[in-house]
Amino acid sequence: MQFAHAWPEQRVRFATGAAAEATAEEVRRLGATRVMAVASHPARAQPVLAGVPVVVCHTEVAMHVPVATADRARTVAAEHHADALVCVGGGSATGLAKAVALSTGLPIVAVPTTYAGSEATAVWGMTDHDGKTTGTDPDVLPRAVVYDASLTLGLPVALSVASGLNAVAHCVDAMWGPTVDPIDQTLALEGIRTLRTGLPRVVEEPTEVGGREQALLGAYLAAVAFASAGSGLHHKICHVLGGLFGLPHAQTHAVVLPHVLALNAPAVPELDRRMAHAFAADSALAGLLALDDELGAPRSLRDLGLAEDDLPRAVGPIVAAASSDNPVPVNAERVAALLHAAWEGKEPS
Repeated sequence: MQFAHAWPEQRVRFATGAAAEATAEEVRRLGATRVMAVASHPARAQPVLAGVPVVVCHTEVAMHVPVATADRARTVAAEHHADALVCVGGGSATGLAKAVALSTGLPIVAVPTTYAGSEATAVWGMTDHDGKTTGTDPDVLPRAVVYDASLTLGLPVALSVASGLNAVAHCVDAMWGPTVDPIDQTLALEGIRTLRTGLPRVVEEPTEVGGREQALLGAYLAAVAFASAGSGLHHKICHVLGGLFGLPHAQTHAVVLPHVLALNAPAVPELDRRMAHAFAADSALAGLLALDDELGAPRSLRDLGLAEDDLPRAVGPIVAAASSDNPVPVNAERVAALLHAAWEGKEPS
């Protein structure tokens, strides 16, 4: 056995009911005195920012981080001489903060309000008319993350489900990512177990923090595993679909994941067995489909607004982006069949 594993240089705090105090403390640790806040919903973010020296609160947040949106945010940061960023919100808010940090090197304190997991990775992404471009850079990894489950109580159940299944997708993709190691797989399997127990609690008792704490913990484990293992076929597909057609990020992951799992898992039976155990099922696919049923997850790209005529446009970019070490060779025929099944909402096979 030979591998090298690097841990992220990041402080992670779970502080249910105490996000304001924890965020202010992390900002003080950075020595920041002129903070630019990035907030999807400024009214919800305001209590979190109470003790933070905010010089401007930037609220122009968009899904998939359009390049023009990122450019305007960088201008705002420069005009206000910001020396740090605090992002409060979901993956779009975190993504915008990362886009600013990518060119400025400003440190980030992230306060997630969904289960996107972007806060635990050094992955950035931006979109333009050609689609979505992603990359990794240590400057975009938040220096600190503050998890407060009470901030997720306002997240609607349907969006909680989609966001949580996005985290499950991080776990599954990490199992065979291009730079995966045994530590990544251990984190991913524990992430699956934690999300499998936490997400149904969110659906059953959406105003109770216990299930949401489990979902946040699972999302963090998933993101750390994914950040180290690298992006597999599933995420390549979803990034292309999101970048080309503007599909909702979390819901797209929820729809596509069973089809990728059905394609890859039979080719790696030992990994399938380990994931099945984490799902408490006979196979990884059976476990995921049972969880989807329990959560009422979205099942078709058609329902997300994608036109059938758009499917061929995505095939080439997905094949070009796919890793050569995917468990099953990726070709245009396989990708086209997978996309059409996901578009129709067919039972994965």
